[in-house]
Amino acid sequence: MECRLGCGACCIAPSISSAIPGMPHGKKAGERCIALSDDNLCTLFGKPERPKVCAQFTAEVEFCGTSNESALNTLNALEQDTLIILKT
Repeated sequence: MECRLGCGACCIAPSISSAIPGMPHGKKAGERCIALSDDNLCTLFGKPERPKVCAQFTAEVEFCGTSNESALNTLNALEQDTLIILKT
């Protein structure tokens, strides 16, 4: 699927442990990435300083659903599931 412009769920829901320009320690889950514009577009898209994990993410119906809200809900749930697995 094509990424929905203005969604931004993948820039909000997951934690990112690698450095992001302006966020040298990455970001916590649920924290809005500093590189996400007011209209939910990545200002680092296509640039070499974009974190590798971000560049490797591809929009898929399984993760992104049919709306921005469903994408945020699914990615938040996956982030929570990951935390539970890491704690066990």
